[in-house]
Amino acid sequence: MGKKVKEDKKPPPDDVFDAISVESRQAGTVVLMLSSPEEDVQSKACEAIYKFVDKCDENKKQLLDLGAGEALLKLMQSEDRIVRRNACMALGVMTANPDVRKFLRKREESVPAFIQLLAPEEDTVVHEFAALGISNMATEFSSKASIFESGGVDALVKCLSSSDPDVQKNSVEALAQMLLDYQSRAAIRDADGLNPLLEMLKSEFSIIQKLSLLALDRASQDSENRSTLRDLEAMTVLVDFVAHPEWNDLHVMAVMVLSNLLEDLESLELVKETGGLKRLVALITDQVPPEEEPKAGTGKGEKKAGSRAAKKSAKGSKSGKKEESEKDEPPPGEAIIPTLPDVKMCAAKAIARSARSAENRKILHEQEAEKMLIHLLNHESTDVQTAAAQALGIMSENLLSKDSIREWEGLQPLIKLCNSDNGDVKESVTLALANLTTGNSSNCKEVSNLNGTETLIHLLADPRDEAVANTCCVLTNMATEEVLRSEAQGKGIVTALLEPLKSKNTRVQAKSSLAVAAYVCDVDSRSEFRNAGGIENMVQLLHSGNDEVRRNAAWALAVCAVDEPTAIEICKLGGMDLLQEIQVSGTRKNPFAEVALERLLDANLSAKYALTGQLSSTNVIEDGFYDAGQIRPNTKFMSIEDYCKQQLNDKRPVLFINAKADPVTTQSSSTQEMEAKESSKTNVSGKSSRTGREGKGPTSPKSKQKEKEEKQREEELQAQLQKEAEALATSENQPFNPPTDSNLLKYLEEVTERILPLATAAEQVRALAQFVADKMGGPIEKGQLPNFSWELPLSQVKFELKSNVIPIGKIKAGIHIHRALLFKALADRIALPCTLTRGEYNRAWNEVMLPETPEQPGGQKFPPRSFIVDLIHQPGGIMRSDSPEAVTYKKL
Repeated sequence: MGKKVKEDKKPPPDDVFDAISVESRQAGTVVLMLSSPEEDVQSKACEAIYKFVDKCDENKKQLLDLGAGEALLKLMQSEDRIVRRNACMALGVMTANPDVRKFLRKREESVPAFIQLLAPEEDTVVHEFAALGISNMATEFSSKASIFESGGVDALVKCLSSSDPDVQKNSVEALAQMLLDYQSRAAIRDADGLNPLLEMLKSEFSIIQKLSLLALDRASQDSENRSTLRDLEAMTVLVDFVAHPEWNDLHVMAVMVLSNLLEDLESLELVKETGGLKRLVALITDQVPPEEEPKAGTGKGEKKAGSRAAKKSAKGSKSGKKEESEKDEPPPGEAIIPTLPDVKMCAAKAIARSARSAENRKILHEQEAEKMLIHLLNHESTDVQTAAAQALGIMSENLLSKDSIREWEGLQPLIKLCNSDNGDVKESVTLALANLTTGNSSNCKEVSNLNGTETLIHLLADPRDEAVANTCCVLTNMATEEVLRSEAQGKGIVTALLEPLKSKNTRVQAKSSLAVAAYVCDVDSRSEFRNAGGIENMVQLLHSGNDEVRRNAAWALAVCAVDEPTAIEICKLGGMDLLQEIQVSGTRKNPFAEVALERLLDANLSAKYALTGQLSSTNVIEDGFYDAGQIRPNTKFMSIEDYCKQQLNDKRPVLFINAKADPVTTQSSSTQEMEAKESSKTNVSGKSSRTGREGKGPTSPKSKQKEKEEKQREEELQAQLQKEAEALATSENQPFNPPTDSNLLKYLEEVTERILPLATAAEQVRALAQFVADKMGGPIEKGQLPNFSWELPLSQVKFELKSNVIPIGKIKAGIHIHRALLFKALADRIALPCTLTRGEYNRAWNEVMLPETPEQPGGQKFPPRSFIVDLIHQPGGIMRSDSPEAVTYKKL
């Protein structure tokens, strides 16, 4: 039996502390352990803190308050790998708290510390949490600047090629945040980071695909990045991505990236050449995408066909295997799965965005993009309908697209959608119709053939302002065709336009005013518009502070003021005063208001003569014209009815032209005669009855006879009062009848009989001038005009008529203003062109255009010249307008 050997166990040195294991349940204690010089203690404390802060957000704030942030930041720069890793994990998770990020922003070394941990020699776990920390820090702009300045973009791009999906996810998320800054967009291109982003679209993790698409969306907002992506065939990659139905939740983001790329003409040309646009259109419309034709000598078509056959055989033989090989390439056309409505909406918006350029619209039209949009109009989603209609509206700015949309039956669904309950749909549809009908009569007729006129008229009462404004544009475009305009007038468009005119929206006011100008262009429509109260609304729009509203309202009034009743109505409502104010203003003046004022004055010659003091040879004076004298700029122009109702005053009389017979006066006089005869008969019968009674009277007492007489008198008095009241009521209800001028009527008969048959215009001028002078007191010698008595006779006529309005034929002694007016009135009746101009101090004159007689028979003839007619000194004489005699005649 062997001898037991005793083990020689040496005790630990006296200067070494025995190892102990400590259990701590207080976060403060663990934070204190971070300051330990022992790396093992530091790593365990960091690990414990990581587990603690990963539980909830309150724990992160608690540890920050305990001072853990400072210690962890220092340990992230430790030489020990495990300590660096655990400290990075703990602080990376803590950056999700905004207070922690605020703390780190104040420490300049925080961002470089995280970026330093992205170095290739570090562990994958370190990369993961360092990228997480940078991703959280990049949410603030100031941190973005620090990350960019510290070279964070390059470090993050290198991490994209990591095999660990968590590293990829955090890195791409950080880059997506960084790409919100324009400097980072250039930096990622310089770091060759766009290609890794495209490669990550093939990842099996949807979150990585989503973040990659987000980063690509932000990166593709830079034009140079779009050029780089074109070189990397990003268009094909994205179209292939959309072709995968299993990624349908990410298709929206893919289409958004495509939308950015399609903004460039080069991208459209590229996708046109590769056939990617037609394929995308087919995918969006849920149709079989066209297969790409194999190019000669490349063998690409054979390769694709072979791979597809290999996939089919693999499906039949190995059904139990994973489907990773089947996800390599999509099988387009083999199984059509409808794309989501949001994808269709984004695709339509992408087309609309790209079509903002004229060159892009041309290429999109060549690729028949309108067919896709027309197809999307029939989708059940209102968002898709709205986006498709908006895109069609932009595409229709291309002239060829307008005809194509009509030929491909795109107008019918647009008109159908006008009845939609969705306001956005109606707004976008009416905008598309407005663009389609602009300058295209065929589309206007097609809208009418599809019963769109009545639908559009109903839309004028829609509560959506933009839809109403667009509808007014469509109807205005249709009014260029006379047949369509008549059809719309027959369906009540004139009265339907009254409601938009009352809108508070300036665009609605402007477009509806333009529609009024387009449709109120004949006598019947103007009368309908006037009777419906539309003139008042148009005049109110002249007060608008919007330039377009004022211009369009002035143009509509210019169209309405062609006939006299409407012009008078405009003047009554203050339209002329407003137009004058606009023309005087330096900022609001516009040519439309000038045209409206001219037409208004041409239709109301009395106002024109009062305001301008000038009537041209084309302004023909008719019955109802009156000369109220020169009106001051701020004075309201009154009607003849207002002047007739004024009390007699000592002001200048109003000269009135009215050669009509007054049937109302003759009728009233005849009725008065009939009433007088009837009253005389009743009086005689009353007397006879009384005498008969008196004959029988001796039998009756005197008191009874007196009572009967008093009763009879009361009854007669009441009957007379009742007749007077009825006569007063009828006179008030009767329309205003201006005073007639029987003398002027006789003048017209004489002039027509004696002067009209004369051979030449010169003879007519001389004869008419002598006729006017004879009727107005004869010739007046030069220098004797102040001695010519004309004021007293005129006052006597005013007193006899008990009115300030004097018919021109009642004046027997007149000077320049009276004779020139009578000459113009008579000359217009016999078609003798002449002007009427008012001067100062009761001066007025007429100008006529007459040919000069050659000095020798058969001599050279000259064009007609302007002459002034002498009605005062040598009636019948004519003076050249620029002669000294004419200048003297026009002045005092």
